Amino acid sequence: MKYIDLNGNKIEKNTMQDRLLHEIYTSPAGRGVMKLIVNPVVSHLGGMVLNSRLSTLLIPSFIKKNGINLEDYVDQYYNSYNEFFTRQIKKEIRPVDEREDTIVSPSDGKVSAYEISDKLVVTIKNTKYTVASLLRNKELAEQYRGGYLVVVRLTVDDYHRYCYPVNGYKGKNYRIKGILHTVNPIANDYVKIYKENTREYTVIETKEFGDVIQMEVGALMVGKISNYHQELEVTKGQEKGRFEFGGSSIALLLDSHKVKLSQNLLTNTEEGYETMIQMGQAIGKCI
Repeated sequence: MKYIDLNGNKIEKNTMQDRLLHEIYTSPAGRGVMKLIVNPVVSHLGGMVLNSRLSTLLIPSFIKKNGINLEDYVDQYYNSYNEFFTRQIKKEIRPVDEREDTIVSPSDGKVSAYEISDKLVVTIKNTKYTVASLLRNKELAEQYRGGYLVVVRLTVDDYHRYCYPVNGYKGKNYRIKGILHTVNPIANDYVKIYKENTREYTVIETKEFGDVIQMEVGALMVGKISNYHQELEVTKGQEKGRFEFGGSSIALLLDSHKVKLSQNLLTNTEEGYETMIQMGQAIGKCI
């Protein structure tokens, strides 16, 4: 994978997660495992294991492999692997850009950014989407034509809590249940896998940025989306929720008449790089 940070430093590396996905999609054994783990019963059992006290045995090796500094996180005792996975970071480690004219990244991760058109098709969590199919709402998607789609891809080594990117009024949560009958494009060169991930979105009404859509996309196995709030006033940097174990993504839909997205995010994506970012860092400004 090709990554670049906000200072322009480029990194090319394959993470453990990248290697695992490659093995799953390119080998007969991996494809056999895929058919097994998409079974809801297996996913449920996996969740039970990761919520058990026995799963704490997995924590030390995870810390070592991913170079995690526990001093960055709130001190607590972990009763399960999932408790560790959703650990809370100290506020000073993830400062939020407080300037009124900025919109910030809702999470740690690797950013891809796109200008929205009728031809735009993006891959999120191993499935291809148009904006309309992502939302399952053509009328709502039409409102963002000519705007921006920002996708923040979290890997297992990222911080898995996320925040609101702007101040505003948060609407209701719309949950889209995952299904297992759409073509998975990541595997198209090797085999067709049929699935679509569970996701949940809300519209945040703002004065400065127009209506901002924030969507969380869950992981294949046990990546549960846990959003804390229903309809209420929210503030930029306020914790919105968290993902349990598994890779995850967050998508933002932005109105280009209200938001000027950082050009480097668009340029990096065009050049084949994901931009590494941390929660609270600015990704654009109001117009």
